[in-house]
Amino acid sequence: MGLDGAVFSKTPGRAMDEHAGMTEHGFTLFDTSIGRCGIAWSERGIVGVQLPESREPDTRARLLRHHPGATEASPPPEIQRALDGIVALLAGETADLSAAVLDMQRVSPFHRRVYEVARNIPPGVTLSYGEIARQMGAGGSARAVGQALGRNPFAVVVPCHRVLAASGKLGGFSANGGIATKLRMLSIEAARASGQGALFEGDGVFGFDPDVAVAHLRDADPVLAKLIDEVGPFRMRLLGARSIFVALAEAIVYQQLNGKAAASIFARVCALFPVAQGLTPELILRTSDQKLRGAGLSNSKLLSIKDLARKAVGGDIPTLAEAHRMVDEELIERLTQVRGIGRWTVEMLLISRLGRADVWPVDDYGIRAGFAAAFRKRKFPAPKDLIKPGAKWKPYRSVASWYLWRAADRAKK
Repeated sequence: MGLDGAVFSKTPGRAMDEHAGMTEHGFTLFDTSIGRCGIAWSERGIVGVQLPESREPDTRARLLRHHPGATEASPPPEIQRALDGIVALLAGETADLSAAVLDMQRVSPFHRRVYEVARNIPPGVTLSYGEIARQMGAGGSARAVGQALGRNPFAVVVPCHRVLAASGKLGGFSANGGIATKLRMLSIEAARASGQGALFEGDGVFGFDPDVAVAHLRDADPVLAKLIDEVGPFRMRLLGARSIFVALAEAIVYQQLNGKAAASIFARVCALFPVAQGLTPELILRTSDQKLRGAGLSNSKLLSIKDLARKAVGGDIPTLAEAHRMVDEELIERLTQVRGIGRWTVEMLLISRLGRADVWPVDDYGIRAGFAAAFRKRKFPAPKDLIKPGAKWKPYRSVASWYLWRAADRAKK
């Protein structure tokens, strides 16, 4: 523990010198494999890490509710190092956050002790609330430990997602997506700890060079070049998943629901099964309709997920390794045979999970809204209106799509 509530690294003199020059109450947003996160800092160190909400404006708003005096800024070097470590850990890579300086000035002494113990849990390992309490010398305080971790402002740096209930069940998780987010983070770390590396072949890797793609878009379209200058570097991170089956099951749950409600339902579905096994087609087919409805699935989504599970067991759903070898249209044709899976759903899979370069989802509302904002269109464009202008962005229309989504977010503000 450092002076004035700051928690320093193992070389406190160096840490104190470095954080002395930090901007007071700054924040920034950054992309990770689980979505766009935020980090806020003071002159003493990190004051908060915000896991992604369902939309970037919501992530920003929640971060500012907790840190109302913060202003958006470029992170100083020591914060950037912590940020890079968070990104690496959430991508399943090796990273050490033990040197990250935390400003705990507003944290109670008991919560500080909880966070100090939790920081020592390595990736791929979990403890229970009771085990944390015993390590603190407060054996009867499991409930209080759970409450402290539920209020943890330093997500990932203080890895509260690695703490489970006594029964080995997931317990709660206060981030957006609840235990679904917790499951995803544990799955990423478990894959790394078991020596699997990435969760699947090609996970987290674009099938193109983003720098080349951005340079091409700049040269191809001056309006898009201006948008790129306004938004900044291409920062999209690919989402991880155990399998195509899990990715599509999650997509089915999210259809026609807001992110928070969908995340809650998907988490309850996942919680029906042991963490070690995860969501598999075989388990879905062995689970009664009553149980799945009890988790929040509508009858239509229940039928879709059961159809997806049957096709996965029958070999009609490709593995991720197989999907990487298939061209876009072949994969779209194959996956849209599943009840409830349309072209748009597969296009989102191609962009956000498989890292394909040239997907152009003209039916997407955000793409159309972003195009209208960036190109100053008075009339909201129909999907057919985007085919011709999108042709000049080939073969990197996925990257153009990302920038148009950012334009739509900016327009909402």
